[in-house]
Amino acid sequence: MLPIGPLLFLIFIILTAVLSIVTVQQGTIAITTIFGKFSRVLRPGLNFKIPFIERVFKKISVQNRSAELGFQAVTIDQANVNFTAMLLYSVINSDEETIKNVAFKFVDDRNFMQALVRSVEGSVRAFVATKKQAEVLITRREIVESVKDQLDRTLEDWGYHLIDLQLNDITFDEEVMRSMAKVVASNNLRSAAENEGQALLITRTKAAEAEGNFIKISAQAEKEAAQLKGQGIALFRQEVAKGMAGAAKEMEEAKLDASLILFSMWTEAIKNFAQEGKGNVIFLDGSADGMQKTMKEMMAMNQLSQNAKNK
Repeated sequence: MLPIGPLLFLIFIILTAVLSIVTVQQGTIAITTIFGKFSRVLRPGLNFKIPFIERVFKKISVQNRSAELGFQAVTIDQANVNFTAMLLYSVINSDEETIKNVAFKFVDDRNFMQALVRSVEGSVRAFVATKKQAEVLITRREIVESVKDQLDRTLEDWGYHLIDLQLNDITFDEEVMRSMAKVVASNNLRSAAENEGQALLITRTKAAEAEGNFIKISAQAEKEAAQLKGQGIALFRQEVAKGMAGAAKEMEEAKLDASLILFSMWTEAIKNFAQEGKGNVIFLDGSADGMQKTMKEMMAMNQLSQNAKNK
């Protein structure tokens, strides 16, 4: 068994060796002080410090950190807006000055988080206070950019920087939500009425155009039909005249009375009246005098036709 003196010395050596070893985890930076004054920065891995004199004051994580917060803001038209936001931040870098700011600017992490949250809330409220409630929902990106611009300068003095700010939920008070829903519904009804009116106008315009085109086409068809009918009647009359002229010539050569042709046409006309009359009443003078009168009129018309040809 060793004497007490050497044993105490061995214990002192072992204790000194143990107290001089410091292990720093990856993603963490350690700060040491000597008699309360900043000494140096210890990097991740195995480090050594002066036992009994130098001590680890704080270990600081340089990894990304997040925080979720909820708060309320008021618009310029006195509408309450509820925000739910997510912050993503981290230490700017692992330089000695940056680590010193992070370690000594705040008493502890709770005070830092309180300052960070209040800074975000203040920036958002200051921006929202210049907007109307109808503008808040469409200025989400502008709110984020404004807050980041203001916070980056402040956080840089604290040794941090804001990586991202997300406004997850933006809601209004229930009364405001109901009024906004009514406004949206009325706008939708107005848009629907306008669309319906435009559709009706287009439908009626197209119907009027179609009706106009139909009338135009019908009129053109009637015009062409009338022209064709007139041409047909003219051709019919020409053929009748040619036939009568030929028949009269043959009867003249045969030394027969040409009035027989007219008498034949008279009897054919009466026959057609009887067949095609379809029950209609047609008044004709069937007496001998009436027939002679009609024959004379038809012969006079024939004579006029012949005179027109000779001219």
